[in-house]
Amino acid sequence: MARAPHRASAPRAKRARETLSLGHGVAEVEWRRSPRARRVTLRIDPAAGAVVVTLPPRAGRAQGLALLKAHAAWVADRLAALSPRVPFEDGASVPLLGRAHTIRHRPGAIGGVWLEGDEIHVSGEAAFVSRRVTAWLRARAKAEIAPRAAEYAARLARRVTRVTIKDPKSRWASCAPDGTLAFSWRLVLAPPWVLDYVVAHEVAHLAEMNHGPRFWAAVARLTPHTEAAKAWLAAHGPRLLRYG
Repeated sequence: MARAPHRASAPRAKRARETLSLGHGVAEVEWRRSPRARRVTLRIDPAAGAVVVTLPPRAGRAQGLALLKAHAAWVADRLAALSPRVPFEDGASVPLLGRAHTIRHRPGAIGGVWLEGDEIHVSGEAAFVSRRVTAWLRARAKAEIAPRAAEYAARLARRVTRVTIKDPKSRWASCAPDGTLAFSWRLVLAPPWVLDYVVAHEVAHLAEMNHGPRFWAAVARLTPHTEAAKAWLAAHGPRLLRYG
């Protein structure tokens, strides 16, 4: 889930991507070499629709290929199970706070992006629809998250220094020691009670930079939906990464 950094960031992992035939089909493979990795690992990146192979400093490509081939069926099954991509284009159905909304392109209109009932209207050229919808959703995410963060922090007698909206692929949110909270804009696609939980989780880190009993007690004081929200994110979170 949303993990808080407790120390200075390590150097970024080096990345490269290629298409490989693994015996159970063709897969996009992203290679990462990480100075923090202790063993070769595989995971599926729902946003990219690829399998990520992480290599520790002393491991070679051959070890990664061996692990891929040994788990080729698992990789094929997981990639096949990914939800279809949903590009932000005219007619696409996109959830906003858990409720389906349809994108309507209005090329002759002005006004950028706006809501009309359960429709997201977008003016301008078709080539700019995706970019405009993404920017609008990012702004909506901050408008939903920032007040929640301030309210929850006040209840814990803490202060949020800053709220930033990003698009991370491996976590929904994070808390820095200086009080800066970062959140994925995709959380605005989830139901409000799931969004509440993620905000409460990160705000609780302002008081407890760990996941010990006192931390979870603080989360429980802020939101009653912890377990249900965690289950929702586990089941539906990967689908949020397929939008846009």
